[in-house]
Amino acid sequence: MAAPTVYDNRAEQEFELEVGGKRAIAAYQREGDTIVFTHTHVPAALEGRGVGTKLIRASLDQVRDEGLRVIAQCPFVARFIDRHPEYQGMLKRG
Repeated sequence: MAAPTVYDNRAEQEFELEVGGKRAIAAYQREGDTIVFTHTHVPAALEGRGVGTKLIRASLDQVRDEGLRVIAQCPFVARFIDRHPEYQGMLKRG
């Protein structure tokens, strides 16, 4: 069985990861060459299984591939970037 894939649902402005029929999301707003992560939600049934980490890592990888800068308004995304130096260069400094 293939591993779940993170999908960029641009119509809803959220990255989505479905696991076991439950959907985790990382909501965002695109502003030119910048993406603002505003909220992350992982259903209680999926907590503690690394779903949020997989969601944010894959989301940031997609954002990096597009050459976008990141503003991490969401505390979960901000903590993830703080703990993973390979993503810190993506942050938009203001």
